[in-house]
Amino acid sequence: MLRRLHPVQPESFEFTPANLEWARAQISKYPEGRQASAIIPLLWRAQEQEGWLTRPAIEYVADMLGMPYIRALEVATFYFMFQLQPVGSVAHIQICGTTSCMICGAEDLIRVCKEKIAPTPHTLSADGKFSWEEVECLGACANAPMAQIGKDYYEDLTADRLAEIIDELAAGKVPVPGPQNGRYASEPKSGLTTLKDHAEGRAPYNASVQRAVDLGDTVKRIDGTEVPILTPWLGKGGTASRPERPEPGAQKNEPKPAKGKPVDETGVTVQQARAESVAKPELSDGVVGTRPPALEGPRDGRPDDLKQIKGVGPKLEELLHSLGIWHFDQIASWSEAELAWVDDHLDGFRGRATRDRWIEQARILAEGGETEFSKRVEEGDVY
Repeated sequence: MLRRLHPVQPESFEFTPANLEWARAQISKYPEGRQASAIIPLLWRAQEQEGWLTRPAIEYVADMLGMPYIRALEVATFYFMFQLQPVGSVAHIQICGTTSCMICGAEDLIRVCKEKIAPTPHTLSADGKFSWEEVECLGACANAPMAQIGKDYYEDLTADRLAEIIDELAAGKVPVPGPQNGRYASEPKSGLTTLKDHAEGRAPYNASVQRAVDLGDTVKRIDGTEVPILTPWLGKGGTASRPERPEPGAQKNEPKPAKGKPVDETGVTVQQARAESVAKPELSDGVVGTRPPALEGPRDGRPDDLKQIKGVGPKLEELLHSLGIWHFDQIASWSEAELAWVDDHLDGFRGRATRDRWIEQARILAEGGETEFSKRVEEGDVY
């Protein structure tokens, strides 16, 4: 299926303070230079905040992770869990239409959605409260037909019961999820045939439904206020908002060698090659590294094309210019402390100068040589 961004987009997107704190905590799970690994949870959080995934949100997350926009767009358009169009303000209803559910009456559930919400999927109801779609198997085949509403499964549905659920949600109520025909979980409809003694004294609902009932609002979107944002992987149980919280792209995890992954003919792994340089010297006043010498402008008004350095695109080239960096020889002469300072000031791209070995590339280019990447730039293969 071709998935495109919605033609009508908001002007901008920003995480709420709580969600931004959560996002930074997720990024801190990954080693420096590997922030892109957090792309799916951050896109999901953005969708939870807005209800659907907007283009400004995708680009905002890409900037946080130092990724080209196209890479984030590839992820957002590939996974069907990401909604690329507005959804109902109260609930988005996903009807399972795969074999078991189809045999057991999914078409009747879809008919209810067409009648009560909108004639076509991914279309808002007249009041904007609901939307619906048919999805592939949701893995509750023993309780077919079923639908996912918000974060919970509503199983053993009939057309009449789904219509009632939609009416209840519209009235501000939250129907109890789980089986809707009196079953406890997914035992035979005729009743238990084994483990009957375990049925005595059990909780009113199965564990999944009980959790939803305890929360009291199963269609509420996550906003970061539900539970403390813990970061046990940083060796502490508090939230990521403490002063020592790393900014996006500035993780403190120690790099680990990747066995069998040589970076070049020397056989040295990427992690080993950068293991010493990733340590960022910190001055007594808390400033990371040392600012390298800067120029007020390019020499003779002719800057080098810094985009010939792998990892430097138009946005980063503009940022480097703002820092007074215009020429290959400037980058080639950076000390370890100066590299650390630059890495720490690449907003949204922290760690890239080290990861992509800017100094090594710049030394070759400053001497009039070529790198494999610069050749591709010259040949027009890289834009």
